[in-house]
Amino acid sequence: MSGRIPRNFIDDLLARTDIVELIDGFVPLKKAGRNYQACCPFHNEKSPSFTVSQDKQFYHCFGCGAHGNAISFLIEYERLEFPEAVEELARYHHLEVPREQGSFSNSPQQQANRSQLEDDFQIMEKASRFFESQLKQKGQDSGAIEYLKGRGLSGEIVKQYNIGYAPNEWDAILKTFGQTPERQQQLLDLKMITENDQQRRFDFFRDRIMFPIRDKRGRVIGFGGRVMGDGSPKYLNSPETRIFHKGSELYGFYQARQQNRKLERVLVVEGYMDVIALAQFGISYAVAALGTATTPEHIQMLFRATKQVICCYDGDRAGRDAAWRALVNALPQLKDGVHMKFLFLPDGEDPDTMVRRIGKEAFEQLMEEKAVPLSKFIFDNLLQRHSVATSEGKASLKAEAEPLISQIPGEYQKQLLEEALSELTGEWDKHKIRKDTELANAQQGVAKLGYQTPQAPSFSPGRMMLRLLMDKPSLAKQCPEITPDALKGLNVGNLEMLIEMLSLCLQNPDYSTAQILEHFRTHRFSKALGKLIAWDHAVRSKAMTTVYRDSFKRLIDWHLKGRMEELLSKARIGQISQDEKKELTLLSKHNQ
Repeated sequence: MSGRIPRNFIDDLLARTDIVELIDGFVPLKKAGRNYQACCPFHNEKSPSFTVSQDKQFYHCFGCGAHGNAISFLIEYERLEFPEAVEELARYHHLEVPREQGSFSNSPQQQANRSQLEDDFQIMEKASRFFESQLKQKGQDSGAIEYLKGRGLSGEIVKQYNIGYAPNEWDAILKTFGQTPERQQQLLDLKMITENDQQRRFDFFRDRIMFPIRDKRGRVIGFGGRVMGDGSPKYLNSPETRIFHKGSELYGFYQARQQNRKLERVLVVEGYMDVIALAQFGISYAVAALGTATTPEHIQMLFRATKQVICCYDGDRAGRDAAWRALVNALPQLKDGVHMKFLFLPDGEDPDTMVRRIGKEAFEQLMEEKAVPLSKFIFDNLLQRHSVATSEGKASLKAEAEPLISQIPGEYQKQLLEEALSELTGEWDKHKIRKDTELANAQQGVAKLGYQTPQAPSFSPGRMMLRLLMDKPSLAKQCPEITPDALKGLNVGNLEMLIEMLSLCLQNPDYSTAQILEHFRTHRFSKALGKLIAWDHAVRSKAMTTVYRDSFKRLIDWHLKGRMEELLSKARIGQISQDEKKELTLLSKHNQ
């Protein structure tokens, strides 16, 4: 649907949101006085400088300067566009996003592209429901229901994951959804039908168990089809389309997020049936790659959602090779505080068969006891190729290991691996001396620079009024004598910003800080207000009204003193008019 999202809906959405609860679902927060703290998710740091205010519904990082409201957080953390972030937050509250008609905020081409994508998602959802209906109608005769029962799947889990059946017909999807040439072209583009060299069109999936693939927002973007007999290929996945990019999506990720408000860990497995079987037994945090190796995009998505990722593979050569590729792709994402482990199952076992044999508790105990930390797996793997019994072997180990370790952004994780490497190569003493020297040099450099933490800037009266209005917009109504007209003409800094802020607060005295910031998101004052909100004015709530009024009086005094100095300068050089002399006399009396 095209059109702008109404401002009042965005305001209502922010009013419904507890930013602490929202962010805590992504980044574990700890209470720190009136606020909450964590290590910043937007840059690497060892001590927490990321602060979330429940009162202001606002976050700020004193390290990298990131700041904003709930919508800003989703934009930055999930890498969404503004409309997508609003839709994500609306989904969090189980709301539909309305759109204003006749909006010209986007170009016609942008609106057409957006409309096309929304139509794509709608037809894929309809296709998913069609496959579900076919499972009910033809599942018995086709053997699909017998197959699912044979795999031990319950009716509840089949319904939960929207599993369906593609009938053994050439044109079931084509007949149902391809009534016009335009619709057929769309189905071709989305790879729901295909076309041979003779331009004959027919269904892409036939006589298969169908697994809808959903993106992290829950939209159907593709399908996986599992053959029931001995056909080939065993699994047939949707090819890449304009809405489906398999290297960026994980099967079951949406369901895992829905079933776990806070994902303590994610288990990466190899197949759809593994994900579903684990979920049926209560392990609702498993995901699977879509016919590809675990990509850097997968790892990045996972570490945004959780602090611990466990990759589960077969214990054979192919499984260990897949684990190594996942490890290499994970290295650039290993900031301090995240953990990656590898679980290798016995020959002939997969998560589906094992969880059915030993149950949930034993399977989770297996993860706790047998999952190998990344630090151990990386050297176990390297030592199979490099012998540390010889100088040459140590040199080759170091040559392969150092480029891998250098990719790790987490300083602590990198240090642990460097120390392990130095022990294996017999260079522990050299490594320790180098690290001690680097630390001493760094400390000496800080001492020479005389570095001090910068002091918070002092507030001018205008800045103080702005800052207080951002915290408590109702001040505008509580102090009716301070109006935009009363401010106009004052020769003070930030006047235009202050007048606009006051006007907004007079119209919306019940706004929160988050709503104030949202109003100014695309405004030219946005950056200045973002810096201002990070400053602590140290004014208690009970004193805000008094300080606000006093700041206004100080503004008036500053203006009058400035005007008096201007008139005195004119008088000194003999360029003052009679009216200005009278004005100077009045100002002098006022200033006595």
